[in-house]
Amino acid sequence: MTLDTRDLHRLFAQIVDIESVSRNEERLADAVQAVLEPCGHLEVTRHGNSVVARTHLGRAQRMIIAGHLDTVPVADNLPSRLEHRPDGDYLVGRGTADMKGGIAVMVQLATQLAEPVHDVTWVFYECEEIEAAANGLTKIAAAQPQWLAGDFAVLMEPTSARIEGGCQGTTRFLLTTHGVAAHSARSWLGHNAIHDLTPLLQRIQAFPVRRVMVEGLEYREGLNATIVSGGVAGNMIPDRAQLQVNYRFAPDLDADRALARMRELFDLPDVDFEVLDLSPAARPGLDRPEARGFLQAVGGTPGPKYGWTDVARFGQLGIPAVNYGPADAGKAHAVDECCPLADLDTCAGALTTWLTNRAPDR
Repeated sequence: MTLDTRDLHRLFAQIVDIESVSRNEERLADAVQAVLEPCGHLEVTRHGNSVVARTHLGRAQRMIIAGHLDTVPVADNLPSRLEHRPDGDYLVGRGTADMKGGIAVMVQLATQLAEPVHDVTWVFYECEEIEAAANGLTKIAAAQPQWLAGDFAVLMEPTSARIEGGCQGTTRFLLTTHGVAAHSARSWLGHNAIHDLTPLLQRIQAFPVRRVMVEGLEYREGLNATIVSGGVAGNMIPDRAQLQVNYRFAPDLDADRALARMRELFDLPDVDFEVLDLSPAARPGLDRPEARGFLQAVGGTPGPKYGWTDVARFGQLGIPAVNYGPADAGKAHAVDECCPLADLDTCAGALTTWLTNRAPDR
């Protein structure tokens, strides 16, 4: 499919209708690369199914605008469809909220803005929705770190077209209890590992979930049991049970301290603690000069980002970053995933103002 960049709403529908579940982004990456390569103001490079397009105008600063190409699996919600609602037109379908609206805005502006006031790096990357080792930004940072050099980054995750600063950190871990197998008719001869999950669940319920102010934004934490497993037969005392737990922590904690809190909380005899993943939080950084310039161009009141995003990855690279993109994050991954078309227009206009110091012609 050849992407049509003249009409943003049509471009959005075209991008959504190219199915790109994680590890299957090749067709969409090909389409993005094909529309960017003819642009004389861009140097276009590729790593796997990630596409990077950069201007080289000798500007004093370089800004990075990034978005992931992949989606979670399709749930009978492709191709996309247009819905006319009382509050405006919406495109409905997999990837509309997370985050192909942002990708559409990026593709159109990358082709149109040949003389931005900052040099710009446009990053369209693969495999954000799955394990960190597969993430396109991780791979680019390892293989071609110069492609991600910059002074400030905008990650076009869904934020309902308002700036969201920082992000929560996250860790998932597995708690395993051990018992003694026996026939349930003679249960006193065994020890029930599932029953030993009770104090773990009680600690989760009693955990003092914090609301934390960080640089003027309020972040909410969460500690939740997400998966429980154990037992092999209906008449058998289980000798092993497991509880998977997810802790979302505020950016006043670094990753090591957050994990230490969890180890301390679940430090019980005969309970194994296995870390499945650990990703740091990111502080808002809205007081940085580059962020203030973006805030001035976009306007509105910033909020916190609930959830983990790759702003944390940019933070690890020493690049301050914010989240800003079309669609309500609450619709991400939903079967009725959708995005108001007006959000695309708002984001495209704000980015144009920021990158050109003038209002867009629309």
